[in-house]
Amino acid sequence: MFFGRKNPFSTTDAFPLSDAVMEFDDSSSASVRPARRALDGVGPRNGRSAGEKWLMALGLMGLYGLAVAAFCTLGVVDLLVLAVFGVLVAVVCTAFWGIFRSGLYQKIRHRHLKLAMVATALMCMLGLFYLAPVTQILLAPFTFVAVAYGIFTVPRSTLLALSACMLCLYAVVMGLHYLEQQNEALLRLEALHWLALAVSLPAFIALMGRVQRLYRSLYHASRKIKNIQEDAQRDPLVGCFNRRYVLAALEEQKQLADESGIPLCLAVLDIDHFKRINDELGHLGGDEVLRTFARIAQQGVRGGDVFGRYGGEEFLLIFPGTSLLPALNTCERIRAQVETHAWSGLLKGRVTVSIGVTQYILGESVLEFFSRADTAMYMAKEGGRNQVVVEEPVARGHSLLPASSAHSFL
Repeated sequence: MFFGRKNPFSTTDAFPLSDAVMEFDDSSSASVRPARRALDGVGPRNGRSAGEKWLMALGLMGLYGLAVAAFCTLGVVDLLVLAVFGVLVAVVCTAFWGIFRSGLYQKIRHRHLKLAMVATALMCMLGLFYLAPVTQILLAPFTFVAVAYGIFTVPRSTLLALSACMLCLYAVVMGLHYLEQQNEALLRLEALHWLALAVSLPAFIALMGRVQRLYRSLYHASRKIKNIQEDAQRDPLVGCFNRRYVLAALEEQKQLADESGIPLCLAVLDIDHFKRINDELGHLGGDEVLRTFARIAQQGVRGGDVFGRYGGEEFLLIFPGTSLLPALNTCERIRAQVETHAWSGLLKGRVTVSIGVTQYILGESVLEFFSRADTAMYMAKEGGRNQVVVEEPVARGHSLLPASSAHSFL
């Protein structure tokens, strides 16, 4: 049945036996490093979502509103001021909701949008301060809150300029209060609050600038680490996933299939007569054939599949949550696309690929799973190459290895 191939993990065109056995050692897999899914776009989300940012902004406005409501309960602020605050919140939220709804935010830099939100909050608080001078007690602490909201996004120089404008408008409101009430005691009290804010706010922004630089340094360092991790998962020659990553992904998917019972398929792809290609084109030309093949194969796989180079001219294709027939159709599509591709005219023959595909049987080891797919690939080689051979899974009995049968699809 195996065309005289007694050990499916004997030396292949790509690797010696020792490499395969070491990579598929199930005894050392107490915990498997989580594999990042780059092809299907699934992965940990970085940063806060738009909904979480909205909740944070609304929460800060809610805290200020609670303070104003408490002042109203104590009788030091009129209901009209609370109503004005509610109208301002509604207008601001509607305006920013319209910006997001219309897609205009995509044309606005994030720092400019954050700056607009901080400036709007400061202007609204100054408006309430004009209507009710007693809310000056809330103005200073919530000014720090508003500035802190944008400190990691808005440049420090911009925040300093915004603070200067805010202090100027603060002084204008103080002047309006004096013109309307002619109350020198109120003017002195407001001037003291203004002076305290004028001294402390720039110092706060200057000190937070150091935290801002630290934050940016950590951000750039994390981006570099992420790029290094991504590079470590990629084959430097062909750009697809490398051997280490694809084997870790296979082990992870095997464990997931055992836990959930969802189907799992694996295909082994091997370029036919690759030694002849190297002889005709040279090693640089052979490398270009490998890159082109990897690009064709990745274009033919689905979003959730994992395609990687096992080594040499041999590749692995993992089909998570996929039964045998869809996996077989994908393999046949790749085989046809490779055969019909317009390869270099220097090649004396066409470039083809032999593929073996099988479905995971619950409870078997990764070594057994890979062995059946690898054996099916060698059956495709023995059967004339340029074909897909599928080994259908059979329910496990008392034997260690399942019975198998193979079908060729030309």
